Amino acid sequence: MDSKNFWREIVNKLIEKKLTIATMESCTGGGIANEITNISGASAIIKESYVTYCNEAKIKHGVPEEVIDTYSVYSIETAIEMAKAVKINTGSNYSIGVTGQLGRIDPSNPEEKLNHVWFAILDKDDNITSKEIVVPSDDRNKQKEYVINEIAKELICLLK
Repeated sequence: MDSKNFWREIVNKLIEKKLTIATMESCTGGGIANEITNISGASAIIKESYVTYCNEAKIKHGVPEEVIDTYSVYSIETAIEMAKAVKINTGSNYSIGVTGQLGRIDPSNPEEKLNHVWFAILDKDDNITSKEIVVPSDDRNKQKEYVINEIAKELICLLK
């Protein structure tokens, strides 16, 4: 199944179940929200989406600074806090947080792993699904597409 079909299935399932979703994205740059809003009817299910590329933006939207300081901005703990924060801020049923470094070292966080991404999904019952994925070294667009597809696959499993 290609990514467009993944997102069509996700949007249709959320509409059918009358559930909503929100995202806080870093390395995907709003790509998840873009995939959702490319599907007709998405306005019924997407609440909000934040692109929080820098640490300050994550903190501004509710990620505790202590989590970033303790675990790093590139960590499962930060991804979970991103998902929690956007869920609280929007009142959505499902939320996604995603953070990582793609393609080049972040000068603000040079000690971190390159091409590693962490994501978390909170479901309607606040159960957390989280993963670290290693992204193949390729061009940036393909890396983002890979991450977005991996998140879509996980979300489809959760919605079944």
